[in-house]
Amino acid sequence: MNLRQQLLFLCVASPSPASAVVAWSLFDGTGQTTSMAGDSDVPPYESVLAAMKDGWRVLQVPALVAAPAGQEHQTAFPRFEYVLEKLRDAGAARG
Repeated sequence: MNLRQQLLFLCVASPSPASAVVAWSLFDGTGQTTSMAGDSDVPPYESVLAAMKDGWRVLQVPALVAAPAGQEHQTAFPRFEYVLEKLRDAGAARG
């Protein structure tokens, strides 16, 4: 087996893993797929929980820290971002 890592970043509407995905990015270390931000209107999963049921492992959960007073309307990183990982055989689709 020639295992490679896939990373899936899912930004959701609330800190709950069951909440709706509002933004996403996929990085495929297997080289089998390529994607760019904005190349699809439909998220790969409806929620983090749905991705977990499909075998994705959660590596990072969002920090539940509120924006400091006076900074509520400033641009920043996504508030509720989960990072997920899946290991795939890089040679399986090429052979």
